[in-house]
Amino acid sequence: MPTQHLPPAQPAYVLRGHTSQVHALCFAHKNSRLFTGDADGWVVSWSLAYKRPTVVWRPHGSTILGLSVWGSDRVITHGRDSKLLVWKLAIADEETLEKLLPVDNPQGPSRNPELCHVLTVNTLNFCSFAWCRDGHDSTSQQVPSQETGAPYPILISVPSILDSDGIDIFQLPSEKRTSTIPTDKTLKTGMVMALALHSEQSQLHLLAGYESGHTIVYGHTLPEKKWQKLYSAQPHSQPILSLAPSPSFTYYLTSSADALIAKHPLISAATAVDPATPPLQLAHTKHAGQQGLSMRSDGKIYATAGWDARVHVYSAKTMKELAVLKWHKEGCYATAFAEIEPTGLQSRDGTENVQAVDSSSNKPLPSTALITTSAPASTVSQRRDLKAQTTHWLAAGSKDGKVSLWDIY
Repeated sequence: MPTQHLPPAQPAYVLRGHTSQVHALCFAHKNSRLFTGDADGWVVSWSLAYKRPTVVWRPHGSTILGLSVWGSDRVITHGRDSKLLVWKLAIADEETLEKLLPVDNPQGPSRNPELCHVLTVNTLNFCSFAWCRDGHDSTSQQVPSQETGAPYPILISVPSILDSDGIDIFQLPSEKRTSTIPTDKTLKTGMVMALALHSEQSQLHLLAGYESGHTIVYGHTLPEKKWQKLYSAQPHSQPILSLAPSPSFTYYLTSSADALIAKHPLISAATAVDPATPPLQLAHTKHAGQQGLSMRSDGKIYATAGWDARVHVYSAKTMKELAVLKWHKEGCYATAFAEIEPTGLQSRDGTENVQAVDSSSNKPLPSTALITTSAPASTVSQRRDLKAQTTHWLAAGSKDGKVSLWDIY
């Protein structure tokens, strides 16, 4: 059948439960869970095996800007109420927690996860936090303390609470602010709009996108504590809405309110390079207003959420559009990819030698559940878990309050 006559692609599933715009998405627990956050401050953890909620709570009184999972039992939520919160939520805790969806109009007190950390942050920018492992902390490679139950130390970056053009770096679990990157006095950048943070050995990189269309990469190496500007460019004529580094951390992408997607070099803090190095590549997509840019963990494709109610999928190598996913009737705000070849699910050489995980406990299933092409999963539940965890999911959140799940490439 000619390609032009193929019927439009349809989502594999649609998750309905939110009553307001879905702004944040995060796959977790070896792709067995999907966290979704909406404009009313609600967060839902969905089982991808059963497409049902496992935990529902309202951590914030305003829009959820960002969601992430820290270790095996911490969830980070960032709300427009000027709070960044860390919750203790392991899969084993789900049984005793609330499952009534926002659409069901829950009333009265609910059974929420345990609150572990509270940071007061600047959310005037509508910019989500970014985080990475604290590679500068001598305890970051150690086993978590049984007394505190804290995972490995991490760094959190957010717009500065004193200056919306600057950036604050906090450390968890200490909750201390470790450094501040002030406003760049040589550029009129406007407010910080998007952030990414990366730590590798003794180097720390921070990627920032600004209201002016500028993007800047900052970095420093130990024992130096002073941040230096490694790269600066202004490829966009409108505010940058999202950015994402490649999994190999050799380049990063920015999307904007304009129709451009730009590919930028990532320069080592130890390398002396002119910060004015131009972008590597510009893609004129003809689709204005693309946000929620995310890259798949194999580095082959990336996706954006479009104000045109479509999800756009691109080749990371050529930056050419591969697919347009049209199902939502209103603008899309967020995208997220399930991890490809996550640890314990598929071998690096691509053979189908997979250790399934019990979706109710996040523990490896018995050795009989080690799946090969000649040995199918022994139970219906195990087959359902395995399929959910190995599907190449792309999730999209929309203004209509729905989350579409697509199985692509």
